[in-house]
Amino acid sequence: MKFAHLVLVVWLVLAGFAMTADGQPGTLKEIRPGVWFREGDQKTFGHCNNVVIEMKDYLIVVDANYPSGARALISDVMKVSSKPIKYVIDTHHHSTHSYGNPIFTKMGAITIGHIGMVEEMNRSEPKEWQQVSKRRKDVAELNLPGPEPPKQTFSETPYVISDSSRLVQLHYFGWGHTRGDTFVYLPKERVLCTGDAVPNGPHNDPANAWIANWPNQVAAAQKLSVAHVLPAHGKPGGKELLEGQRQFLLELYKAVEVAIKSGKTLDQLVTMKNGRPVSTSIQLPKSIMDVYVYDEGRPPKFPTRFATQVMATYLEITQEKPYGEIVGGK
Repeated sequence: MKFAHLVLVVWLVLAGFAMTADGQPGTLKEIRPGVWFREGDQKTFGHCNNVVIEMKDYLIVVDANYPSGARALISDVMKVSSKPIKYVIDTHHHSTHSYGNPIFTKMGAITIGHIGMVEEMNRSEPKEWQQVSKRRKDVAELNLPGPEPPKQTFSETPYVISDSSRLVQLHYFGWGHTRGDTFVYLPKERVLCTGDAVPNGPHNDPANAWIANWPNQVAAAQKLSVAHVLPAHGKPGGKELLEGQRQFLLELYKAVEVAIKSGKTLDQLVTMKNGRPVSTSIQLPKSIMDVYVYDEGRPPKFPTRFATQVMATYLEITQEKPYGEIVGGK
């Protein structure tokens, strides 16, 4: 009877999600049986999206989020499964994807990341942690000197996690968004979790990127058989998100390259204010601008982001090395 009651409760909870959840912030949406997508509330809390993967005896979470995002996810996960979270996969080192690591490891979970992620952390931390702690209570209250790196790393690709119920692959396709990007792939379900390497919308952050190689990273992911793309920012979609991201990056690089060849200087392409890019004269095809710059035709969520992308591309081309190396060291 207890088992039957539990099944009924879980069914009612899932039915409620099916009726009300459409990738809205703070809700779980079942993409495939035992695979849930949770859109983070980026506007209010800066949270990234998460994916929860059910195995036979445990759960896998994609991205540790910020500490408050980790706690919110755990609360929601408890509504759909009593299984423990065994693994948390950090898709890369950025704060919104890895600073929640201590929340999960205190519960007994094992955090996993590519070795390149740890190397990126070594370049930027603990300076970044200290800066974020000043503006985020959930980070400051952990009272730690710096972020917690993944407990387990991998370098051989794909790295496989499997049991009798499911196969999960961790793929590394080279330096794109960062030097440590991990793609999480479920071959049977044709689900691909892309982290920030392939967002949906105006969320591309070039801070640690190799912009010229980023399209090659995405093209490698396109070789997988994919039906569902679950990004770390923006709504879930299909394989069209992969091609859309690749085209955006190619068009961005081409437009800046053409401007450079015509003799344009950085000052002529990007307007700065208080040391930050605020606008640019570069334009891409409208279909791309609407999705990756203006978010379906509306004013950009991040007014300086496209100008920053143009600046980063300009410096990468003129200095002949990845932007992430220019600003972040070798």
